[in-house]
Amino acid sequence: MRIEADPMHQFQLKRMLPLELAGHDISFTNAAMWMAVAVAIIVGLIWFATRDAKLVPTRSQSVVELFYGFVRNTVESTIGHDGMKFFPLIFTLFSFILTLNLIGMSPLAFTVTSHLSITGALAILVFGIVLLVGFSKNGIGFFSRFWPSGAPWWIAWLIALIEFISFLIRPFTLAIRLFANMLAGHTMLKVLASFIPLGLAAGGAGLLAAIGSTVGVVGVTALEFLVAGLQAYVFTILTCIYLSEVVHDPHH
Repeated sequence: MRIEADPMHQFQLKRMLPLELAGHDISFTNAAMWMAVAVAIIVGLIWFATRDAKLVPTRSQSVVELFYGFVRNTVESTIGHDGMKFFPLIFTLFSFILTLNLIGMSPLAFTVTSHLSITGALAILVFGIVLLVGFSKNGIGFFSRFWPSGAPWWIAWLIALIEFISFLIRPFTLAIRLFANMLAGHTMLKVLASFIPLGLAAGGAGLLAAIGSTVGVVGVTALEFLVAGLQAYVFTILTCIYLSEVVHDPHH
């Protein structure tokens, strides 16, 4: 019996519908399919829970309201009341990333957030909005936020350069953090799971390895569910922090 033990096989992009436009490959892939599924799940659950909203909420309505309140409190506590204009963005990001992470926990699904191209696109979107808000609010004076007021000139330029570089690498760290955590966790799960059939096939001491691997898979799976929620929250809270910095620029 051939056992697929390659832990990276699960991350392969596959063309579901080959398409080409002006010489460019724009095929509908498994990643696009699962992102569409995630959007359908989010819209479907919210519609189902709020289709007949009542003053005394039902269980499903209560869950959605708690979810809404959690994101709202996150935005208000991080950005303030002025940040509520960004609530649709934050709510969409959190819901989308969380749903994709949880979908990826199914052995039959595809972990979209394990691809740097996807997390990178989300990070670039966030960074672009931060720049747009910063320049629309402060104009060219946006760059003054990197200059340390009160510092001697001979050290101020170095601090400004460091601050500017650290600002520019934010989308990279935002993307890599989510991508790396999802990739590492699912790779570990695949490696541990591959030991189970190998141990069972070996027999004898291999059975102990299979049992140990099974326990490991259960433990790592539970941890990965926690990581799925935590990484969605981290991405969201960092987005709020970055927006808060340009909304409440201390230099203006």
